[in-house]
Amino acid sequence: MKKFRFKYLFTIFAVFLIYVILGCLIPFMHPKQVGDSFKSSFDAAAFYNDTGGYSLDRAAVVETSMDALNSRIQMIHQAKERIVLSTFDIRAGQSCDDIFSSILEAADRGVNVQILVDGLYGSLHMKNEPIFYVLGAHPDIEIKFYNIPHVLKPWTIHGRMHDKYILVDDKLLLMGGRNTFDYFLGEYNMKNLSYDRDVLIYNTGYENKEDKSSAVWQTDAYFQNMWNSSYCETVFEHPSKSMKKKMEAAKSELKSHYQSLAGAHPELTAPDYDYTDSTLPIKKATLIWNPTHIMGKEPWIWYQLESLMKQAKERVYLHTPYAVFSEDMYQGMAETAAAVPDFKMMLNSVAVGDNFMASSDYIHNKGRILDTNVTIYEYNGPHSSHGKSMLIDHDLSLIGSYNLDMRSTYVDTETMLVIHGEEFNKQLESHILNLQNDSVLLAPDGTVTEDDLHKVKEVPKMKKILFSVTSRLFQLIHYLI
Repeated sequence: MKKFRFKYLFTIFAVFLIYVILGCLIPFMHPKQVGDSFKSSFDAAAFYNDTGGYSLDRAAVVETSMDALNSRIQMIHQAKERIVLSTFDIRAGQSCDDIFSSILEAADRGVNVQILVDGLYGSLHMKNEPIFYVLGAHPDIEIKFYNIPHVLKPWTIHGRMHDKYILVDDKLLLMGGRNTFDYFLGEYNMKNLSYDRDVLIYNTGYENKEDKSSAVWQTDAYFQNMWNSSYCETVFEHPSKSMKKKMEAAKSELKSHYQSLAGAHPELTAPDYDYTDSTLPIKKATLIWNPTHIMGKEPWIWYQLESLMKQAKERVYLHTPYAVFSEDMYQGMAETAAAVPDFKMMLNSVAVGDNFMASSDYIHNKGRILDTNVTIYEYNGPHSSHGKSMLIDHDLSLIGSYNLDMRSTYVDTETMLVIHGEEFNKQLESHILNLQNDSVLLAPDGTVTEDDLHKVKEVPKMKKILFSVTSRLFQLIHYLI
């Protein structure tokens, strides 16, 4: 009898395990193509302002980790009505305390706060932290998770919300690739740090509620659609008894932390900061995004990027942490290389890259990428680079959350800002070229050019051994990397 029961239970477990594995993999196996309706609505000219004037928006690149943290703190203190924080991942730490003590102070001033976080990473990294229950209990703060995974719906492990932006009133927008924790923000741990990039938008016409042309308004409309979707659930509103006991101390610590922050950095916590001198005039800023449902997606962002790249007259420069391509993406890269005189891409070398799966895939497919005839620079700096940007000719720039990989193209939500303006393009170019100084140029056969050999970082022996296996093994799930 016991033997029969064991076999019965084992069979149930095996069937369930197969269901979970297949449910995770099959729905995303075949990358979609963009539908005719989206293609017909696309107009490359819409990203340009050819009137000769400037838009209401001004912009600036936020490059360093310290500036990224300071910009967030400063923005929060400008809020008079509302703050929106939408991010892929939040983790407890010193930068987290800086930001959320400031948000709590803003809510105490009567500012309405909405925080939207990816449901997988929010569940992993926030659920056991008392400070988020403190925030969730505040009458002017609401926190939601997007697409909380369900064990009986294994496909929900994918379809992540990869967006990363902050909105303040109708005035400010910060968008880029940074998650909300110490690895990306501040310099609290210089040994464990990632470089990244944001763009700050200042809407000079924020007092005019009739003019909705600013990227601030565009992003707010996108956010409202996400916030009100059926995929989002309010969290942290019902703490357990044991959590309630921790909340008072956590609240006191947040308030004490804020007092220390405000005392040490009064320039960051002062209201009514004038963003004019720290931003550049631009001609136009346009938000682009992927579909916001949780299943496999039409590649809206990639389609628009590819179309804009192929229309470039002089140059295209891609900056991405990783490069994992579908067949359509290989074709788009090759067509861009054939059409544009100067086509470059910079990405992390496998020695400094912090995404093991993407590095494994790159080792296997580097030859195919080189065959598209894009000129490749492999970044070999002191830290991994997580920035996602593009230069098109000398007047169009893109910054956002989109990686040049399969997940960002076909699986996750993503947002990018397309900015028309020569001065901004030049500013972004200077930051990209600064990283290029720590990069090695690959010859067409994939070898490092002689002049750059001294920059090459060695891959640790154990990592090399793992890569020899995973570079092949991960091809089975290439479409999810």
